[in-house]
Amino acid sequence: MKRLQYDRYGGPEVMRLAEFEPPRPGPDEVLVRVRAAASNALDWKMRNGEMKLMTGRSFPRAMGHDFAGVVEAVGAGVTRLKAGDAVLGHARFRQAGAFAEMVTAPEKAVVLKPVDLSYEQAAALPTVGVTAYQATAEIRPGQAVFVNGCLGGVGRAAAQFARARGASVAGSCRNPAADEARELGVEPVVGFGFDPAALAERFDLVLDTPGMLPFAAARTLLKPGGTIIDIVPTPAKMIRSALPGPFRAMMGRPVTADLEEVARTLRLPIARTVPLAEAIPALTELEREQRPKGGKLVIAMAGS
Repeated sequence: MKRLQYDRYGGPEVMRLAEFEPPRPGPDEVLVRVRAAASNALDWKMRNGEMKLMTGRSFPRAMGHDFAGVVEAVGAGVTRLKAGDAVLGHARFRQAGAFAEMVTAPEKAVVLKPVDLSYEQAAALPTVGVTAYQATAEIRPGQAVFVNGCLGGVGRAAAQFARARGASVAGSCRNPAADEARELGVEPVVGFGFDPAALAERFDLVLDTPGMLPFAAARTLLKPGGTIIDIVPTPAKMIRSALPGPFRAMMGRPVTADLEEVARTLRLPIARTVPLAEAIPALTELEREQRPKGGKLVIAMAGS
């Protein structure tokens, strides 16, 4: 079996395609033969060492969290899934390992794949979908949401969920992509360097998907009693989140019912699909140059 892994924290140059022996699924775990996996910024942030306080210093470390495939085996206590089921899900945060021919994952983070989704389409959904679904969970009809980075994976998903919950959605993106954002139902659309004073006190939720919106700007956008959610937590943001006020730092949590709803309702575009053997240059280009744009980078396994 092959997987992408790294032997030390660092840039794209530390990634390598290596042989590995997939572990047997433990209690409440499933072993999945991966058909497709999708990249998230989380993958290279972990490899760069930005989260090493949480991930530790044990190597080699596998890469990738989001996958779709077929259940190969189940561990003790697994009752909802069985061998042969077509599924989608995400690997454990610290363990990772989706950029591989086989991956183990907790049963609670794996759900049946809808028959109308390809494996590539299904792999694009878990992390960004669950994060967006949970970030917009308290939105009510008639409210207004501002999504910073509305054409990223989480941004696209959040715009869909917020609109489905009856909210209006505004957002920011690169200026050349404004028409694409409007097709998603985002209005008004502003560039990343926008003046927040022009949209002062208009939003019940300000969702910062790249984690780069200054707090003062987010506060300016917010209605009294509103909430600011940042999905790129750092130690400083976690401290701010624990203090009284509108700011919350969060990461998506594996909740089976949430992932099932994401699989039923969310659809995201795929910008590029590459085989596992070509994943390292494709991931490097995505990290360094933010290409491809317009959708997810998906890694397809041999035989998928």
